[in-house]
Amino acid sequence: MQIKLFTIPIPGGEALTEDMNVFLRSQKVLEVTEQVVGNHWCFCIKYLDDAAPNDRQKIDYREVLDPETFQRFSRMREVRKALAESESVKPYVIFTDAELAELAKLEQLTLESMQRVKGIGEKKTEKYGAKFIEQVAGKK
Repeated sequence: MQIKLFTIPIPGGEALTEDMNVFLRSQKVLEVTEQVVGNHWCFCIKYLDDAAPNDRQKIDYREVLDPETFQRFSRMREVRKALAESESVKPYVIFTDAELAELAKLEQLTLESMQRVKGIGEKKTEKYGAKFIEQVAGKK
């Protein structure tokens, strides 16, 4: 676990607030506490460190997926990357590689079929689903 502190002046702290929001969207946040000190908001953010060792083995999807499915998977990774950059978040926040592999296996990519994939719920579908489907369809 890591801790990051933000001190934002109450009047005129819009740019620093946006910096904090970008940080929050890009991390796995565990807890946020805030306190007013003088004319500043002080935020203490506890988050998971991406650099922490990962016990999961890396999967080579080129070996796991058939060639046609791997090609769809690769296109989806490109779309995910573009969405992540536009949202200022890490790509895995949009969809993990495992979720993308399952999406690539679907015969038809719809909002309903997306929600049948483990890890993709209503909120992810609402936030990214339509835009993701539209961009995947346009990348053929």
